[in-house]
Amino acid sequence: MSFISNKPLGAVIRWQIIYAVLVSIGCGLWMGAHGAASGFLGAFVSVFSMAAYAVVISRHRGYSASGTLRTALRAEAVKIIVIIVALWGVFAVYEDVVPIIFIGSFIVAVIISSLAIFVPETPEGDKKVQK
Repeated sequence: MSFISNKPLGAVIRWQIIYAVLVSIGCGLWMGAHGAASGFLGAFVSVFSMAAYAVVISRHRGYSASGTLRTALRAEAVKIIVIIVALWGVFAVYEDVVPIIFIGSFIVAVIISSLAIFVPETPEGDKKVQK
């Protein structure tokens, strides 16, 4: 994901995509095609909103506290708008959505997005030895 320069956010988006595929397979086996689509769409709403958030964060170039805060608030606002529009869009367009699977997979994908704090910014081997 070259458009995302923030390593933790890129890792979390990859985890969410893997989750979207797995939930789609699981719900497809359990509930059929509409269950699979609902599970995938629910998770993908979070993937899409997290990608929009990451793009806004990755474009940040300032180092002042006010600039960082402004960027964080702007990114969060973009993420919330994308979530609202995407959730509304799925319910408006996809008549056979399975609501419990759709919302459930969305919630789990959002929880996965909070795991970004556990991803180190630099790999262990990249640390410089200080003398």
